[in-house]
Amino acid sequence: MRYGFSFKRFWALALKEFIQMRRDRLTFAMMFGIPLMQLTIFGFAINTDPKHLPAVVVAGDNGPVPRSIVQALRTTDYFDILPETASEAEAQEMIAKGDVQFVITIPVNFTRDLLRNQHPQLLVQADATDPVAVGNAVGAAAVIQQAATRELQGAVAVVATPPDPVDYRLHLMYNPERRSQLNIVPALLGLVLTMTMVNITAMAIVREKERGTMENLLSTPARPAEVMLGKIMPYIAIGYVQACVILLAARWLFDVPEEGNLGLLAGCVLIFIAANLGMGILLSTVAQSQLQAMQMAFFFFLPSMMLSGFFFPFRGMPAWAQWIGSVLPLSHFLRIVRGILLKGNDFAEVWPNLWPIALFFVLVMGFAVARFRRTLD
Repeated sequence: MRYGFSFKRFWALALKEFIQMRRDRLTFAMMFGIPLMQLTIFGFAINTDPKHLPAVVVAGDNGPVPRSIVQALRTTDYFDILPETASEAEAQEMIAKGDVQFVITIPVNFTRDLLRNQHPQLLVQADATDPVAVGNAVGAAAVIQQAATRELQGAVAVVATPPDPVDYRLHLMYNPERRSQLNIVPALLGLVLTMTMVNITAMAIVREKERGTMENLLSTPARPAEVMLGKIMPYIAIGYVQACVILLAARWLFDVPEEGNLGLLAGCVLIFIAANLGMGILLSTVAQSQLQAMQMAFFFFLPSMMLSGFFFPFRGMPAWAQWIGSVLPLSHFLRIVRGILLKGNDFAEVWPNLWPIALFFVLVMGFAVARFRRTLD
């Protein structure tokens, strides 16, 4: 016997789904959490015109004209001039580590040559590994010329002021052509590893629990830590395969330079993979199904992608967003991979960003082992 459409049956089924959705706290959280997270990140944290970029001055001349130029740069709000004056070697080390975005070099006898209309040279070196971060700040050439012109007009000995009294030189370091590929392609290594390692680990372990095979593994003499470490070992190999594919494509398809030691990069990749696999294991101890594991992985991946400096300049974000981004391994790994490939950084320059990733792995792995034991009990 064929039955027509029954609104009563339809409403009963719809009501059942609403009740089930209300009981599923993770789905309920995603319904509100994802829009709020995106509104917060895009509305408050994202800024494509970063200001207050750290800069250091190498001053061979501390006269009134150089001080006026430095003050003019500071008033643009694009530069945060560090209070100490560094030597040339210290300044180059700071820009290589990423501690500063600009190095401003004022040569000896700058004031004397300026007053003699000899067009003294002033060099501004910019870390252009992220072209967007320095795009508007490099327009400070006009400010430098204006400040020098004001000082010359105030000097009694000068009769006529040249239109461009300073020979302003801008040196875009590591990416002089401002090619976006040099910024994005190396960073894809971190993005792809984060997305795949967290997802596949969390879902694979939850799948084992759903099928009941995890209990069989744990009935053996193997301890929980041994089981988890043994399960993630194949995914480390998968991560290295992905890394090799991206690096080969970066070199041969996008002409990304490889200035640094690839062996050092391989070691950093291992620690980064381990940190993301540890996060995947921690999520698997919370998720009850593969769908929940995927949803929670997305909650981790979205802020990692947006607050790490992959799409938008890290220094352009407000302090609270930079603090959150600094907790995430991807933020540190992007500086490592860009530093090794584009700047040729060595271990000493990589270490400040490597130890936070290692600490993240230790913490999440410790929480994962503790939760895993409680889940089994």
